Amino acid sequence: MSDDAIHSEESIIREFLAPLAAGFSGAFDLQDDCAVLAPEPGSELVVKTDPIIAGVHFLADTDAADIAWKALAVNVSDLAAKGATPVAYLMALALPHAPQRAWMQRLTAGLAEAQREFGCHLIGGDTDRTPGPLTISITAFGTVPAGKMVRRGTARPGDQLFVTGTLGDAALGLQLLKAPSLAKRLLLADAEVAALVQSHVRPQPRLALAPLLRAHARAAMDLSDGLVKDCRRMCAASRVGARLRQRDMPLSSSLERAGTDWHLKALTGGDDYEILAAIPEECVAAFLADADALDFRVTLIGEIAEGAGVTVERPDGTAISFDRAGWDHFA
Repeated sequence: MSDDAIHSEESIIREFLAPLAAGFSGAFDLQDDCAVLAPEPGSELVVKTDPIIAGVHFLADTDAADIAWKALAVNVSDLAAKGATPVAYLMALALPHAPQRAWMQRLTAGLAEAQREFGCHLIGGDTDRTPGPLTISITAFGTVPAGKMVRRGTARPGDQLFVTGTLGDAALGLQLLKAPSLAKRLLLADAEVAALVQSHVRPQPRLALAPLLRAHARAAMDLSDGLVKDCRRMCAASRVGARLRQRDMPLSSSLERAGTDWHLKALTGGDDYEILAAIPEECVAAFLADADALDFRVTLIGEIAEGAGVTVERPDGTAISFDRAGWDHFA
């Protein structure tokens, strides 16, 4: 082990993590056992926890700043889908060995950048040694006006289904990291490869959509395991079905040119961290008018229907059959 390794938990906290808590009074500079959160009167806390693990959610050689960004972003994405504004987060950092100082500098630089982008602070957590792979577990806190959190299980037949951004880029980006020769087979330029990889390592939570969801959405959820699987989750919770149209799926130009196989994988690949929203028909016009001001796409892809299950229709109207609807940790 290099002499540059940090062998003290106190040093990790004092030198690298405590600066991330600066400016949040309830964090007490990470010098207490607990933190204090006091939501504004008339608001409620929304809480989400989602860990990321080396070899599962990111490759072992991923830059520490990108690991940090993704660890916070995947949690903030869920807050955005609930219509919440991020406030603070806890972090449990499980390390397989004493970290190198340079690695901790990159990790905390990535967290600092994500905090500034998302508007939240570290307020506590824990650091541990683990016999397993590197794991970062974040619990994120957001606020919404009382009673205004947007649920996943409240969609109704007739609601129109919208999705943010584009689908499938992160899944293709991961495959390009694993097999760089794929870029040549798909005729992708270097700039396209870089953008697809960036979609995987640095997802962009759609925080600007949160107030629109509170104003217009009946139901919404973050897309992390694949559109088809997550839409099924919304439908099961709402006791409804859904009809989606393949021809309307928003794809980047790179993925469009990647071919039919990737057009289908875009629906099940996961790691999109986009938002699926069910908008009542009478609210669609107002929703789209407000969405014009966003700097990302919002696309109508289908509707909620009576019954159960999710049908994805090809342009010719026939239904697509999926062997795998999305990512499953235990499949």
